[in-house]
Amino acid sequence: MSLAAAPARLAAGLFILNSGLGKRNLPVEAAQGLRDMGAAGVPQLADIPPKQFATYISTGEIALGAALLTPFVPGWLAGAALGAFSAGLLNMYRKTPGMTIDGIRPTQEGTAVAKDVFMLGIAGSLIVDSVLN
Repeated sequence: MSLAAAPARLAAGLFILNSGLGKRNLPVEAAQGLRDMGAAGVPQLADIPPKQFATYISTGEIALGAALLTPFVPGWLAGAALGAFSAGLLNMYRKTPGMTIDGIRPTQEGTAVAKDVFMLGIAGSLIVDSVLN
């Protein structure tokens, strides 16, 4: 891990790891809400039982956060994983009714998800840093 990429990896890694840990024991209603939001971006997710979906999301976020925090994981790999994750979140944001005004600009409800564009920017920076160094 390059020294220049360390702050971005640390910030994104801790944020995502904390998010994943917080989803470990979601109540069924919360898991269903999470699954339904995800299904707005990827309709096939609606077929997954809510608790199972929450387990998948929690495990995935914990793994991604740990990969970002682990120095021996190459920057291009951590960046690609973060890019795929944030692109999925932004797709959900774009397709969920009421999250955007015009398909791009967030409504009040969409602001919490729209900030995930920063993770996509961090992902790009990690990949470019890894390729150039």
